[in-house]
Amino acid sequence: MKRRTVHLIFGATALFTGLAAGWQTSQLWQAERVNAAIASAGSVNADLPEAQFAQALALSRGTDSEAATRAWKALIAGERTDLREGARYNLGNLHLREALAHGEADVANALPLVELAKQRYRDALRERPDDWEARYNLERALWLAPEIEQAAAAEDEGPEPPRERVVTTLQGVRLDLP
Repeated sequence: MKRRTVHLIFGATALFTGLAAGWQTSQLWQAERVNAAIASAGSVNADLPEAQFAQALALSRGTDSEAATRAWKALIAGERTDLREGARYNLGNLHLREALAHGEADVANALPLVELAKQRYRDALRERPDDWEARYNLERALWLAPEIEQAAAAEDEGPEPPRERVVTTLQGVRLDLP
């Protein structure tokens, strides 16, 4: 009886270890397929979203911003939440980089790109509020092009009226020390 129990425990452990090894092997094959698709960035396998992300990142580092924008938007429309968050952030980076490339000489073309970047950063922050990189880049974009409503409200308010001290208007309050 005791020997049979030990053999059953050993068999169950061996079976569990074999299943875990099989699962790890399938994960390794998937990672190798992704790495192969990334290595050949020209031919992206349509069923590998990670490879599409890598190709979009490579396109955004290049000169073809329209193709990069299309690739990022395709990932945003995808099903994977983690890639969608990264795609929103990187699309905002692409717009901000393009706006900075226009420079101060071409403000008319740079301003809409900054607004698009701000919107993408806000979308990324809506989905993941603890993304500090998106917060920082949104802050930079707001610094480049402040919100119109905030600037108009600050101009309309004018100087702040002086406030009364509450202690002096109350009856029966002593201002001296005890």
